[in-house]
Amino acid sequence: MTCWYEGPLAAFDTETTGVDVETDRIVSAAVVVQDGPGFRPRVHRWLVNPGVPVPEAATAVHGLTDEHLQRNGRWPAPVMHELAEELAEQAALGRPLVVMNAPFDLTLLDRELRRHRASSLDHWFEASSLRVLDPRVLDKHLDRYRKGRRTLTDLCAHYGVALQDAHDAAADALAAMEVVRALGRRFAARLERLTPTELHTLQTGWHAAQARGLQAWFARSGTEETVDPSWPLRPDLPAAAA
Repeated sequence: MTCWYEGPLAAFDTETTGVDVETDRIVSAAVVVQDGPGFRPRVHRWLVNPGVPVPEAATAVHGLTDEHLQRNGRWPAPVMHELAEELAEQAALGRPLVVMNAPFDLTLLDRELRRHRASSLDHWFEASSLRVLDPRVLDKHLDRYRKGRRTLTDLCAHYGVALQDAHDAAADALAAMEVVRALGRRFAARLERLTPTELHTLQTGWHAAQARGLQAWFARSGTEETVDPSWPLRPDLPAAAA
């Protein structure tokens, strides 16, 4: 029987105007689908004119300028609908969804849906539940004592995954998927008997524990920063889409 990490997977990634999920916007997104290792991935891309200025710091990361997005990007409302529809279709087909640092990308999509579609991401998964595999959460739980950073670039280096065109949504999504496959093989003894549904539930607790640990570290170091324990989606704030 094929283990989940050797089977069909989908992956989702975004590029944005910044790192605040409540106020920043999506400027590009991608969903990558692969039927198994070695199969040619199918890539769906979206480019968005966010309707707000793109800070220079964000452009320095992903290379997308105001001028380029205004000329080539689509208005957010139809794009957010299509993104949610695509993720719902993957869920209906039973494909687990790989999302690196899921609370960031999924919460951003949720806020964009609320902002432009008067909807929510949860609404799209009432018929088929979303099953998320987050390489950041999985790696931190399965190899918790390893020192060093755990960005996607770091995980790719650690698990021997090639990452070309970093900070391109499609490239990052595919790399995150390959990291999950490599991680599954490395920790097969601990993962092969778990289903994606079981892993989704377990990651909720793992991420919460990781968040509590980081919060305690901030407290000891005198850093005034709050770590949200919610995964894979942060709860809505009343003024989030204002």
